[in-house]
Amino acid sequence: MAKPIHMMIRVLDLERAVEFYRQAFGLEVADRFDFDDFTLVYLRGRESDFEVELTWNKGRTEPYSHGDGYGHIAFCVDDLDAEHRRLQALGLNPQPIKEFHRDGALMARFFFLQDPDGYKIEVLQRHGRYR
Repeated sequence: MAKPIHMMIRVLDLERAVEFYRQAFGLEVADRFDFDDFTLVYLRGRESDFEVELTWNKGRTEPYSHGDGYGHIAFCVDDLDAEHRRLQALGLNPQPIKEFHRDGALMARFFFLQDPDGYKIEVLQRHGRYR
Protein backbone atom coordinates (compact mmCIF):
# COMPACT_ATOMS: atom_id res chain seq x y z
CA MET A 1 0.00 0.00 0.00
CA ALA A 2 1.33 3.45 -0.89
CA LYS A 3 1.79 6.09 1.81
CA PRO A 4 1.60 9.81 0.96
CA ILE A 5 4.76 11.54 2.18
CA HIS A 6 4.85 15.07 0.71
CA MET A 7 3.50 17.60 -1.77
CA MET A 8 5.74 20.05 -3.62
CA ILE A 9 5.26 23.66 -4.63
CA ARG A 10 7.67 26.06 -6.33
CA VAL A 11 8.30 29.33 -4.51
CA LEU A 12 9.85 32.64 -5.55
CA ASP A 13 11.09 33.76 -2.11
CA LEU A 14 12.16 30.76 -0.05
CA GLU A 15 12.58 32.45 3.33
CA ARG A 16 9.23 34.26 2.99
CA ALA A 17 7.51 30.94 2.20
CA VAL A 18 9.20 29.15 5.12
CA GLU A 19 8.11 31.92 7.50
CA PHE A 20 4.53 31.88 6.17
CA TYR A 21 4.10 28.13 6.75
CA ARG A 22 5.74 28.42 10.18
CA GLN A 23 3.45 31.26 11.28
CA ALA A 24 0.28 29.96 9.68
CA PHE A 25 0.53 26.24 10.41
CA GLY A 26 3.43 25.61 12.77
CA LEU A 27 5.45 23.78 10.11
CA GLU A 28 9.17 23.70 10.80
CA VAL A 29 12.10 22.88 8.55
CA ALA A 30 12.71 19.13 8.71
CA ASP A 31 15.42 19.10 6.02
CA ARG A 32 17.11 21.49 3.64
CA PHE A 33 19.14 20.49 0.59
CA ASP A 34 21.08 23.12 -1.35
CA PHE A 35 22.14 22.40 -4.94
CA ASP A 36 23.84 24.63 -7.52
CA ASP A 37 20.61 25.68 -9.25
CA PHE A 38 17.91 25.03 -6.66
CA THR A 39 17.15 24.39 -3.00
CA LEU A 40 14.67 21.93 -1.50
CA VAL A 41 13.18 22.62 1.93
CA TYR A 42 10.93 20.05 3.61
CA LEU A 43 8.47 21.39 6.19
CA ARG A 44 6.75 19.19 8.78
CA GLY A 45 4.30 19.71 11.60
CA ARG A 46 4.07 17.98 14.98
CA GLU A 47 0.90 16.01 14.18
CA SER A 48 1.95 14.28 10.97
CA ASP A 49 4.93 13.00 9.03
CA PHE A 50 3.40 14.42 5.81
CA GLU A 51 5.60 17.22 4.49
CA VAL A 52 5.32 20.30 2.32
CA GLU A 53 8.32 20.46 0.00
CA LEU A 54 9.30 23.96 -1.10
CA THR A 55 11.40 24.13 -4.27
CA TRP A 56 13.29 27.36 -4.86
CA ASN A 57 14.91 27.68 -8.28
CA LYS A 58 17.84 30.06 -7.87
CA GLY A 59 17.79 33.08 -10.15
CA ARG A 60 14.05 32.88 -10.85
CA THR A 61 12.47 36.35 -10.79
CA GLU A 62 9.04 35.80 -12.35
CA PRO A 63 6.14 34.35 -10.31
CA TYR A 64 5.06 30.83 -11.25
CA SER A 65 1.85 30.26 -13.17
CA HIS A 66 -0.48 27.87 -11.35
CA GLY A 67 -2.43 27.12 -14.50
CA ASP A 68 -5.82 25.53 -14.05
CA GLY A 69 -4.64 22.28 -12.50
CA TYR A 70 -3.60 23.23 -8.95
CA GLY A 71 -6.38 23.04 -6.36
CA HIS A 72 -5.21 23.42 -2.76
CA ILE A 73 -3.62 21.80 0.25
CA ALA A 74 -5.78 21.42 3.36
CA PHE A 75 -5.07 21.57 7.10
CA CYS A 76 -7.53 20.74 9.88
CA VAL A 77 -7.66 22.48 13.25
CA ASP A 78 -9.51 21.96 16.53
CA ASP A 79 -10.93 25.50 16.76
CA LEU A 80 -11.60 27.05 13.36
CA ASP A 81 -12.85 30.37 14.75
CA ALA A 82 -9.77 30.86 16.93
CA GLU A 83 -7.47 29.91 14.05
CA HIS A 84 -9.24 32.37 11.75
CA ARG A 85 -8.78 35.16 14.32
CA ARG A 86 -5.10 34.24 14.82
CA LEU A 87 -4.37 34.32 11.09
CA GLN A 88 -6.20 37.65 10.76
CA ALA A 89 -4.09 39.08 13.59
CA LEU A 90 -0.95 37.96 11.72
CA GLY A 91 -2.16 39.89 8.67
CA LEU A 92 -2.43 36.74 6.55
CA ASN A 93 -5.90 37.70 5.21
CA PRO A 94 -7.97 34.53 5.59
CA GLN A 95 -11.24 34.53 3.64
CA PRO A 96 -14.55 34.39 5.56
CA ILE A 97 -15.54 31.11 7.22
CA LYS A 98 -18.01 29.07 5.20
CA GLU A 99 -20.14 26.02 5.90
CA PHE A 100 -20.83 23.18 3.52
CA HIS A 101 -23.94 21.06 4.12
CA ARG A 102 -24.94 17.76 2.56
CA ASP A 103 -28.28 16.02 3.05
CA GLY A 104 -29.21 18.54 5.76
CA ALA A 105 -26.12 17.89 7.88
CA LEU A 106 -22.93 19.90 8.34
CA MET A 107 -20.22 18.35 6.22
CA ALA A 108 -17.51 20.99 6.70
CA ARG A 109 -16.67 24.40 8.18
CA PHE A 110 -13.70 25.99 6.48
CA PHE A 111 -11.94 29.02 5.08
CA PHE A 112 -9.24 29.62 2.51
CA LEU A 113 -6.12 31.75 2.48
CA GLN A 114 -3.18 32.06 0.11
CA ASP A 115 0.53 31.70 0.73
CA PRO A 116 3.01 34.33 -0.56
CA ASP A 117 3.18 32.59 -3.95
CA GLY A 118 -0.60 32.52 -4.38
CA TYR A 119 -1.16 28.85 -3.57
CA LYS A 120 -4.60 28.24 -2.07
CA ILE A 121 -4.81 26.65 1.37
CA GLU A 122 -7.99 25.33 2.95
CA VAL A 123 -8.32 25.29 6.75
CA LEU A 124 -11.06 23.00 8.05
CA GLN A 125 -12.66 22.48 11.44
CA ARG A 126 -11.71 19.00 12.68
CA HIS A 127 -15.01 17.19 12.11
CA GLY A 128 -16.32 14.05 10.43
CA ARG A 129 -13.94 12.90 7.70
CA TYR A 130 -11.63 15.88 8.23
CA ARG A 131 -9.39 14.67 11.05
